[in-house]
Amino acid sequence: MDLALVFLIALGITGTIIVLHNIWTMIRARNDDFMESPKLPRIVDYSRSFFPIILIVFLLRSFVVEPFRIPSGSMLPNLHIGDFILVNKYVYGLRLPVIHNKIANFGSPDRGDVMVFRYPVDPKLNFIKRVVALPGDELSYVNKRLSINGVEVTTKAADQYFPDKNTNHSYPLDQFVEMIGSQDHRIITDNNRGSRDLERVIVPEGHFFVLGDNRDHSNDSRYWRFVPENHIVGKAFMIWFSWKGSEDGWVDWSRIGSSIE
Repeated sequence: MDLALVFLIALGITGTIIVLHNIWTMIRARNDDFMESPKLPRIVDYSRSFFPIILIVFLLRSFVVEPFRIPSGSMLPNLHIGDFILVNKYVYGLRLPVIHNKIANFGSPDRGDVMVFRYPVDPKLNFIKRVVALPGDELSYVNKRLSINGVEVTTKAADQYFPDKNTNHSYPLDQFVEMIGSQDHRIITDNNRGSRDLERVIVPEGHFFVLGDNRDHSNDSRYWRFVPENHIVGKAFMIWFSWKGSEDGWVDWSRIGSSIE
């Protein structure tokens, strides 16, 4: 469901009710017998109450920051199932809600950014992955090693990663610290799964190549290739809430307020 469209429809309905009631009030005011305003109909009262709230939420979600929930483990170990994140909607430029046309350009994704975008295969779905290659870059991914423009990305082995039981991983995974762009971040690989190799891929203009940090359990650009620029939603920057579930104590307080690497 496109929540932006839902909010836009709600704005249209409440705004129309308010305008029609104001017109009706003006017409009645011209009547000599009209002495005072009758009690507001309940639907008008509700519309006047909710219209400014809906408008503020709509503007904030469309142009400033939007919340999302992480539904899968494709960005482990950095983002967990049940994390609720905030996404900066203006860092890559302002876009009109619903139609997604850019109206102001403030920048573009960098290598290493964690980006939310509309899934190219089904734009009604939002995906989150890490940007690893920009327009014009040449990359390869062979034997679980990433190279960009002929240079292998620096990785350092770290301690094994032991996933939570709700991730469907029943065994520890190999963990590495990877340096893409100016920041490092953690990734994990699974020795029980083969590598999805790409020998040589050139990213076309206006597109980006993305990977999940859980490299062997991620549906990403290795399978469906590139993210068009007009599918970008924004940059993920903070975990504002994290839900573990009833069996694990409900809330993971340690993750709340964490920045996203």
